[in-house]
Amino acid sequence: MKLHLLPLALGGLTIGITEFVVMGLLPDIAADLRVSIPKAGYLISAYATGVVVGAPLLVIAGRNFPPKKMLVAMAIMLTVFNALSIVAPGYNMLLVSRFLSGLPHGAFFGVGAVVASRLAVKGKEAQNVAVMFSGLTIANVLGVPLGTFVGHNFSWRYSFVIIAVIGLITIISLLLYMPKVEADKATNIKTQLSFFSKPQAWLVIFITAIGTGGLFAWMSYIAPLLTNISHFDADNVPYILMLAGVGMVAGNLAGARLADRFSPSHTVFAMLIGMAAILTGVFFLSGNQYVSLGLVFLTGFVAFALIAPVQMMMIQSAKGAEMIASAAIQASFNIGNALGAYLGGLPIDKGYGFASPNLVGVGMALLGAAVTVVFIKTVTPAEPLTAEQKRAIAH
Repeated sequence: MKLHLLPLALGGLTIGITEFVVMGLLPDIAADLRVSIPKAGYLISAYATGVVVGAPLLVIAGRNFPPKKMLVAMAIMLTVFNALSIVAPGYNMLLVSRFLSGLPHGAFFGVGAVVASRLAVKGKEAQNVAVMFSGLTIANVLGVPLGTFVGHNFSWRYSFVIIAVIGLITIISLLLYMPKVEADKATNIKTQLSFFSKPQAWLVIFITAIGTGGLFAWMSYIAPLLTNISHFDADNVPYILMLAGVGMVAGNLAGARLADRFSPSHTVFAMLIGMAAILTGVFFLSGNQYVSLGLVFLTGFVAFALIAPVQMMMIQSAKGAEMIASAAIQASFNIGNALGAYLGGLPIDKGYGFASPNLVGVGMALLGAAVTVVFIKTVTPAEPLTAEQKRAIAH
């Protein structure tokens, strides 16, 4: 890894643990704060809401600042707001701190993706973006299990101490290793907001929110699937989730290479079709433990193989508004998180069993693939981007 990409990967690690660790700590937080588990679940929703609100607002507010200063500011916000969770005296304050922690999420990844692509050599843009998101995948392999273990066996507040420490390291590494990148002085609010008037922008947002919803329909109910359908012991679930994280790491890197070799949109289409096929396998074959483990790895692989390509699709579709476009992708992922969890839970409520959310995921992935075809037919340029065009996009 090139040293100037390390701060972006560390930021991804901090954000990944912040977003996902609460899912494994809900019983502990609920018991300590004396609220129900469903009420504690609002802490997840509060974070997602913060991402959706903060992504466009912070990018617009910092549009004329140099990207390095923007990234440092986002890292400081992330660290400080997670530190508030450590000392939150009650549920309401923790709810507020979770919302605030979500605000810099989309802006950090949005600015970081543009900077990563700008610093890349020709033909390696998606791979540079993938390095930043490798922090997010490593969070799922190591950070979230560690935070869950510490929070469950000691105190959930210590999990946020870990996040704050990594946040501090991120700030220091940004100051030391992130090169200065000039801000685009020509960018203004009108230019940024014009992004939302483009049909291709909404196509990519829809692809992301609906297509990746398939991942979250699976992931939100993976624990009861593994224990009730695959008949694994509950104590083994964290280790199986680490296997999913390994798949995410591999998929993130593979998706970036495919997007650089072929095209981001064609890579996204292939991965969404792959996701639909694998989730179909999860529905029918999870009763076999060995097959189930393979499917866990493959689902993590195809899901995170989408990240860098869809980010590049958005950047390439948003000349002059790349940062807000990239941040909008993060908001779209969180919409997919909410939709996948909600829609995936409906068949369970109707008594169709813990494998049924995967069929919802199949439908969402196929719908995302169909919209990707529309994008390819109506938006994707016939000729590949030149080096000069790529540099313009990065600006």
